[in-house]
Amino acid sequence: MAAELDWRRGKAGFAALLGPPLGWFILFFAVPLAVVWAYSFGVNDGVADIRISGTFANYGRALEPLYLGILGKSLAFAALATLICLLVGFPVALAISFATPAMKVALLIGVMLPFWTNLLIRTYALIALLRDEGLINRTLAAGFGWAGFEPLAMMNSNFAVMVGLVYVHLPFMVLPLYAALDRLDRSLIEAALDLGAGHVRAVLTVVLPLAAPGIAAGLLLTFIPVLGSYLAPDLLGGPDSQMIANVIERQFKRANDWPFGAALAFMLLYLTLIGIALQAAFGRRRGEEQ
Repeated sequence: MAAELDWRRGKAGFAALLGPPLGWFILFFAVPLAVVWAYSFGVNDGVADIRISGTFANYGRALEPLYLGILGKSLAFAALATLICLLVGFPVALAISFATPAMKVALLIGVMLPFWTNLLIRTYALIALLRDEGLINRTLAAGFGWAGFEPLAMMNSNFAVMVGLVYVHLPFMVLPLYAALDRLDRSLIEAALDLGAGHVRAVLTVVLPLAAPGIAAGLLLTFIPVLGSYLAPDLLGGPDSQMIANVIERQFKRANDWPFGAALAFMLLYLTLIGIALQAAFGRRRGEEQ
C-alpha cells in the first residue's frame, strides 16, 4: 500500500520519466505510421502529390491474384525459413543452455556476433560464397576437378534466398529458445532419464512442452522479419524469388505509387498484428491450463 501511495504522490516524476520516450515514440513512430496509413487510402494527384480520398481501391488492388500470389509465396518462404531456423536453432540453444558458464558466454557471443556487422555486408559475404566463382565452388573444384566438376549454380535462385534468410534470422530463433531452455528445471529431465526415458524421448516429452512459450516467441520473432525481408531476395534471388517486400520497395522507389505501396505495407502489418494476437492467445490459454 505504501508503494502504491508513493506512485500516486509521484505522478509528476513518473510523467517526467515517461514524457521523453513517449514523445519520441509518438513523433518518430506513431505519426509517420499514421501518415503512411492515410496514404493507403489516397490516390496520386500529379507527379509528387497524394490526395487522401478515402478510397479502398489500393487494398482492392492488393487483393488481385498477382499480388496475392506473391504474398502467398512470401508466406511460404517465411514459413520454410522459420521452420529451418527452428530445426537448426533448437539444438544450438539446447547445447548453449547445458554448456559451462564460460563456454555459454562464448557461444552466446558467437550467436550475437553477426549483429555487429551490417546486413548488407553479410549478404555480400554470402554472394562471395555462393557465386559460380565463389569459395564453395572453388573448394569443390579443387577437390573434385579430376572428375570434371562443373560449378554449382546457386546464385539467383530460391536456394540462395533461403540460405540468406536462414543465415540472417537464425539468431532471432536461438536467443528466445535459449532464454526458455535456460530456465528449465533440470531435475525434471533427470527424473525422466532415471525412469527409463532415452535422451530423445526426454527432449520430446519433457523439454519441448516446457519450452513451448520460448518456441512460440521464437517462431513469431523469426517469421515476422523474414516475411518483411527484401535484401536477401533482391541480392541473392532471381526473377522468381521476389517477395512482397520487394514489391513494396518498387512501389515507393521506382513506380512512385506511394498509396499502393502503403496499402501493401499495411497488409503485412495487419498480418503481423494477427500473428501477435494468436501468440498472445496461445500464451494466455497455456497459462490458464497451468
